[in-house]
Amino acid sequence: MNKPTLQDRAVLKGHGFTRAEEQPESYRASAPEANAGPEPSSTSPQPSAAVRRMKEYHPPLGDRSGLRLDFNENTFACSPRVLDALGRISGGDLTRYPEREPVERSVARHLGLDPAQVLLTNGVDEAIHVLCQTYLDAGTELLLPVPTYTMYEVYASGTPARVVRVPAENGFRFPLGALLNAIAPATRLIAIANPNSPTGQTLAREDLLRVIDAAPHAAVLVDEAYFHFFGETMVDLIGRLPNVIVARTFSKAYGLAGLRLGVLCAPEEQMHWMRRAISPYSVNSVALACLTAALEDEEYLLWYTGEVLAARGDFESALDRLRLPYWPSQANFVLVNIGSRHREFVHSMRTRNVLVRDRSADPGCDGCVRITIGTREQTQQGIAALAESLAEIGWSAAQSGVEA
Repeated sequence: MNKPTLQDRAVLKGHGFTRAEEQPESYRASAPEANAGPEPSSTSPQPSAAVRRMKEYHPPLGDRSGLRLDFNENTFACSPRVLDALGRISGGDLTRYPEREPVERSVARHLGLDPAQVLLTNGVDEAIHVLCQTYLDAGTELLLPVPTYTMYEVYASGTPARVVRVPAENGFRFPLGALLNAIAPATRLIAIANPNSPTGQTLAREDLLRVIDAAPHAAVLVDEAYFHFFGETMVDLIGRLPNVIVARTFSKAYGLAGLRLGVLCAPEEQMHWMRRAISPYSVNSVALACLTAALEDEEYLLWYTGEVLAARGDFESALDRLRLPYWPSQANFVLVNIGSRHREFVHSMRTRNVLVRDRSADPGCDGCVRITIGTREQTQQGIAALAESLAEIGWSAAQSGVEA
């Protein structure tokens, strides 16, 4: 298997943590002047300083017709029971404000938690926003291993807190030592995606416990968006350790990305403050009706995750045959190292109606493309398009900057 050491040729220099003003430009927290946008006239309403300093994020949505191997969604369909639930929604149902509490009780039973420890959100993005609003203030810090999910920094940048980035070690290994060294009295929130995006790398339970133990004064978010493709969780620690928070999404394995559903799991005393920071109606009635149906169809969930796990093995075997460097993944995607011709590769795949995601702008990911894993049939289609695209652009292992 080709396991590249990307940082040998990328922008990362060393493995120590750095705060925003100490970092090279690619790691610098977005300053107000960097994200100023159009300058309002003196007579028009002025945006707040918090909004002006927010990091902008514009996902490349547009026309997504074709095989969707770009956003790590369920690439097939939601459970048929979800469609049945949609058909039972009446016009009268839509006249009432949504009530999330009954469905939170169902989710709590599903996770083995108390309902007071569960909060449904409008996708995990809202969950991250709620956590930033709950814990980050002037003089505090978000501790963030990078590269990782973009929205942590987007929402943190809308608060007065500082973002402290901790660059990954060689091979995108989790920077445990540097992260532990970075914990300071000002640390209030630590965000760890496990498995991580865009790398697919994971952190062992004992190492997560080291972080949790080292920062009792900080909320430690373990984002388990890709749990169903990994199988290890920290949910059992909710209520046992006071600073552990777990997030899950229903956009991946469950196939409900269009309904925007996520969940936060936290000790009841912490959840009190999160409920204060969230809108009581942010999760709509249609999503709530469908979630119960999705949770009940365990057979469908097992089928789809089984397809992805089998397809992931097929895909990585194909990458080995093609001598294309990649990072072994525990999620429903694989990060590959195309090198300098990454843009041509993405375009070539698009001409074959296969969408993939260029991650070259992420810290340390120059030349990298992330490819979602779908069903086995879809993955065979993706493999065929990948081989044709590599041939079309004249790719060779040497162009990735890594010895095959």
